Parts: sequence; C-alpha cells; structure tokens
Amino acid sequence: MPSIHIQFTLFSAFYSPLISTMTGGFLAEEGFDYDWSVAEPGVSALAALENGTAQVVQSTISQGFHSLEKGRDSTARHFALINDMDGFFITSRTADPDFSWSKLEGAEVLVHHGGQPMTMFKYACHNAGIDVNKINIIDAGNAKEMDAAFRAGTGQYIHQQGPAPQQIEADGAGYVVAALGPVVGSCAFSSLAAMPDWLNSDAGKAFCRAYQKTRIYMNTASAEDIAAAEKPLFPNIDETVLAECIRAYQSMGCWPEHMDITDAGYAAMLDIFAHDGKITNRHAYDAICMKPASS
Repeated sequence: MPSIHIQFTLFSAFYSPLISTMTGGFLAEEGFDYDWSVAEPGVSALAALENGTAQVVQSTISQGFHSLEKGRDSTARHFALINDMDGFFITSRTADPDFSWSKLEGAEVLVHHGGQPMTMFKYACHNAGIDVNKINIIDAGNAKEMDAAFRAGTGQYIHQQGPAPQQIEADGAGYVVAALGPVVGSCAFSSLAAMPDWLNSDAGKAFCRAYQKTRIYMNTASAEDIAAAEKPLFPNIDETVLAECIRAYQSMGCWPEHMDITDAGYAAMLDIFAHDGKITNRHAYDAICMKPASS
C-alpha cells in the first residue's frame, strides 16, 4: 500500500478539495495509507517536499514568485489548482445589508498580514475603487489572535478565511458582509505542489486520479455531506457553520472541476502581485508549475 504525507500551509475549509481527498475516501480508493500535518508558523510547506517528509503540500504559486525574486530556483513544482479565487471574507461588527466597500475607508479593519492575503486585500480594494491607504489597518497577529481580538472588541471589520467568519456570525459576534473572491476575480489563488519525480511516479499518478475525482465530488455533493465527512478535522467549528462555509465557496465557484493551473489563472496572479510591487518580472509558468503526467 503506497503511503503519502500531506502538509498544509494553512488549514481551513477553503482547502476542502485537498481535505476531501482524505475525508471523502478518494485516497483510500486508490489504496493510499495517508496522514497529514500543518506546517509550523513561518515555515514553508515546500521545505517538507525538499526534505522528503511530505509528498504533496498545499501552497501557492506566489511562493515560487518569492523564491525567483530572491534568485532561488525551486525544485518543487505546483501541479494542480486548489482554489480559483480568494477565499477571504469581510465581517462587520454590526449588521449592514447595504454594505459597500467604500465603508472601509476611515474604518478600523483587522487585516490578515500574511504576504498573499495582504496583497489580495490591496487588489480587492483597488478593484472595488477604494483607497487602501484610507483604511485604518490593524495588525492583530495570526489568524487565531485576530479572531480573539475582534471578539474582544477591536476593530469595526475583520478580514478572515472561512469558516472563521461564519463561526463569528453563528456566535452573534459579527456579520459577514462581503467576499473578496468575486471582487478579485478568477486566479490561481492556491495550489498543490510536489517533487517532479514523485509526481511522475505511479503513486503520483494515483494521487492525481484521486484528486480529480475529489474535484468532481466538490461540485456534485451537497455542502452538508462534505461538511459531515470533514467535521472530525474541525472540532471547534459547528457542523452547520462548516456546511454554510462550504456552500459559500461552492456558490462562488472557488472549486471548478478541472485541476489544471491554467495559463489565465497564472497570468492573473502575476497581475495581482505586480500591482502590489511584489514581482519585478513576469516569471515563466514552467519555472514554477508543471502539468502532471497522465495516469
């Protein structure tokens, strides 16, 4: 029985296409013995590929941009799409059915300060026609610290990935008023990476078969069924909240059935990072990504 270790950079319902390879039984169908972990804060999951402790990791092609900008080539390659758009939400402390992005100007907003989330937030503000410099942006720490700070009364709005905002709303501590995904637009937001030799092996081909089946499942199964299977991995999130979050991502079109990192999705990421001044070159697709071998 082949064994696979999967590592997540961040663990949230946004990455359900990868989570559900496990909880939906698709890895087991391909005969895999598997386990998973989350990378230590500040440590790239790509390091787990290079030292052989993981075979597949949840990452983003912007990690490749960062390495290339530093003059470093990565031996790992991004080979499949996870999310086709940003998965963060804006939650207001007060109900606001008439919310518009312009209301963020002059407001105190807890924004996730990770590299890609902040770059995407700036691009969303640009597309929404507002000046990010007019927002009183608060750095409250990591995702867990941000959540605690907002619940304790800091800020008028908070920028979070699901299912945290849906849980805040369920707890009566805030109201989800906007999603960044439709404002940013389609892009290769997050991806799977592996070492090319493993990806071209029988085990790599079997993983790709399982993952393609999972992506179809994400578009055909109900949010309730997906959430019920995933719930053991989210002990602190209500199952109804998890289902609501998954339904939101399904309705936004985050998880198309295809697993390819398309040229258009890659180009969109170049545009977004160029807008934030994070890249100096339009790096070639092949320097970061590869198409998996057919099974």
